[in-house]
Amino acid sequence: MYAVIKTGGKQYRVSAGDLIVVEKLEGEAGAAVKFNDVLMLGDAAGAVVGAPLVDGAVVEATLIETRKGEKVRIFKKTRRQGYRRTRGHRQLQSVLRVTSILGAGKSAKWEGTVSLTTKAELDARARNLAPRNLAAAIETPEVVSVPVVAEEAPAKKKAAPKKKAAAETSADEA
Repeated sequence: MYAVIKTGGKQYRVSAGDLIVVEKLEGEAGAAVKFNDVLMLGDAAGAVVGAPLVDGAVVEATLIETRKGEKVRIFKKTRRQGYRRTRGHRQLQSVLRVTSILGAGKSAKWEGTVSLTTKAELDARARNLAPRNLAAAIETPEVVSVPVVAEEAPAKKKAAPKKKAAAETSADEA
């Protein structure tokens, strides 16, 4: 079962268990969020489209984290005038895990447990860049001691006298 919800001026198609990133919502990590602005509900049997909203439909989610999004660069320039300005902006976002969809006599619940692991860490795990269990990583630090031996730097070779200097001395002799 899926639903189309509206939040932050955008529309999102969600299913139970989905991880979505939306405009910033108020609340702490672990807080329950309800979306009453459900525009459409659908499943294999068909879809129920609201006019504009589906009556009594609710999508419930859990707030995992609030973070800043990717940086957007703003660059202004006037040619041949020496005018250049660069600015940046990072929009605040909320990461949500959809837990259930209710409405139109149908319901879908996600049976998993909501982990408050940040999306950045989940992305790093997907690319095998972060440990699966942070506690295990802290308990078994890999410390390798390597003896440091001081070595003397090799002596620099003296450069051969320049030809120009040799030419001057022969000119002085003549």
